[in-house]
Amino acid sequence: MRNTATTAVTAAAVALVAVVVGGCANGGGGTAPSRSQTPSGTGPASAPPTATPSAGPVAVHARSGPLGTILVDGQGRTLYLFEADKGRESTCYDDCAKDWPPLVVRGAPTAGSGVKEELLGTTARRDGSREVTYHGHPLYYFVQDKRPGDVNGQGSDDHGARWYVLDPAGNRITKPVPSGSPSGSSSGSPRGSAGPSGY
Repeated sequence: MRNTATTAVTAAAVALVAVVVGGCANGGGGTAPSRSQTPSGTGPASAPPTATPSAGPVAVHARSGPLGTILVDGQGRTLYLFEADKGRESTCYDDCAKDWPPLVVRGAPTAGSGVKEELLGTTARRDGSREVTYHGHPLYYFVQDKRPGDVNGQGSDDHGARWYVLDPAGNRITKPVPSGSPSGSSSGSPRGSAGPSGY
């Protein structure tokens, strides 16, 4: 009788171990946080921005960083203006748009924290998509900004003009990224660009 009971307990223990090991092998019970659960600016590199319109709502926010309070998207990625753009029309296409993807949207953008809704708008691009504007400036990403909070494009002289971040009033910020800042290294600027022109 004792041998039968011992055998039954042993069989149950072996079965339990097999279930636990199988669950681990199949990834069951994992508790690692997804990328969306990682706080902005502290997690792994984001996927490179593209010129594909977002299927969901697009919000522009204001966020503090090494350059002061600047405009970012809903994931905390830095937004820039291009000084070659005169008025609301974008002049950044082809190779330029690969390096500096426009912030495009379906519908209307929304104002996030610290942003003035009346300064938000859109402008038509050649392909029919709508690019978000702020205070009349078309907005762009920089492909070498790998994480939320990166400002590697600040002051870059690329594709014929300079690129700057914007403040919540819609004005360009021309100061360079402070030395020793975790983002904005000179190696991140395209084509060996110099610092801001200071005007």
